Amino acid sequence: QCDYPLHLGVTAAGPPSLATIKSAIGIGGLLSEGIGDTLRVSYTGASELEVKAGYDILEALGLHKRHEAELISCPTCGRCEIDLVDIVEKVRQRLPGDKKHLQIAIMGCVVNGPGEAREVDIGIAGGKGFGFLFKKGEKVRKIPEDRMVDELLEEIAHMA
Repeated sequence: QCDYPLHLGVTAAGPPSLATIKSAIGIGGLLSEGIGDTLRVSYTGASELEVKAGYDILEALGLHKRHEAELISCPTCGRCEIDLVDIVEKVRQRLPGDKKHLQIAIMGCVVNGPGEAREVDIGIAGGKGFGFLFKKGEKVRKIPEDRMVDELLEEIAHMA
């Protein structure tokens, strides 16, 4: 403990992809131990991305309220039978800005998907050409793959 603010940062971190990892580990590790008052994420290049990364670190640690819904998705594996990357990106682009409090999961399979995302508010677990919509871990209905994005977003729009 000290009587003045302690500033945290990783200098010379490199391009955004590498610097994000270095900053999350270095800054996040200290903040998780209660060390630090201010932070700076440094990238080679686009400074507007630095600010977003700083907020992302704070949000991941629960030290700052989210400015957007939390979108969770799996890394995909051999069981994934939907175009998960495309679906996740379409949902991300169309998420309403007033749903900051929601956790949304888009999972690639019906084997692990519902269990891995049981703590979220709403989500989709994909199957071969379809997905199960679930809320708070409970299966709601089956949706064809070509309707997943629209129906998930419709459900999200109706949530408080």
